[in-house]
Amino acid sequence: EDLGVRHRLWVYSGRRGVHCWVCDDAVRKWSPALRAATVEYLSLVKVGAWDTRGPLATPPALSAAVSPGRIGDSEESELHREPLQSEFPKKWDSVQRWGLLKDRMERTRVMAGKGVTPCYADWEIMLQFCFPRLDINVSKGVGHLLKSPFSVHPKTGRVSVPLDLQRLDQFDPFAVPTIRYVSVFGGSRGRADSPRHVPPCPAVSHSSLCHELDVAGDAGEQEDGGETEPKRRVRDYKKTSLAPYVRLLEQFVEEMERARRGERLRRSGEGRG
Repeated sequence: EDLGVRHRLWVYSGRRGVHCWVCDDAVRKWSPALRAATVEYLSLVKVGAWDTRGPLATPPALSAAVSPGRIGDSEESELHREPLQSEFPKKWDSVQRWGLLKDRMERTRVMAGKGVTPCYADWEIMLQFCFPRLDINVSKGVGHLLKSPFSVHPKTGRVSVPLDLQRLDQFDPFAVPTIRYVSVFGGSRGRADSPRHVPPCPAVSHSSLCHELDVAGDAGEQEDGGETEPKRRVRDYKKTSLAPYVRLLEQFVEEMERARRGERLRRSGEGRG
């Protein structure tokens, strides 16, 4: 919103990252310097150790969520360090320790008007560990190799799929389509009581997504015996777990095309006027 961009497609990387494809015509023409400045503007948290340079410089949209001090360089925060360090060993796990820290910080904010300096160490910790780290080299280089939607992550076998922002809380990165091999086991080799007994071995290996396509193709052959192979194959993906993600991409492209048509009509009207 700060940058005035409209057409953003969010895509799961297939592992632990998220890609944001900004498709506005004006943004696609940005120079590497302007792209780098944009990433710097959005980089609230730097990769690496705690920043000890003082309060964070934040975009306007995030300024209300960022604390005025830091646990590492604020004198007020030092007042809480020793008591917390003495209490932490008494807690069983990190959940209880986090609850202790959060309760203590909230009490300082509740008592802020009574001579107590508020402390936001819990907010700072959440920002440090939860705010996205942006890859500046990928974002600023127009010639950088990019990972396109629906490509397969080489380490996980998961497909890079678009995200539905309206149902983001329901997204499960471990449930996306994958080409990871699934083994269908055959019979055992050797006697079970033999020291050389070998467990059941894979008779057939296939990937889950490819298996879905095979099943869809077999069903299509039975339903449309007279239809040609290319025409039938075009519809096969709709019968797999990829279908809802392809539809998200189609909806994004359709919305972008509508916006472009509206912009062309507006410009042609201004030209005639």
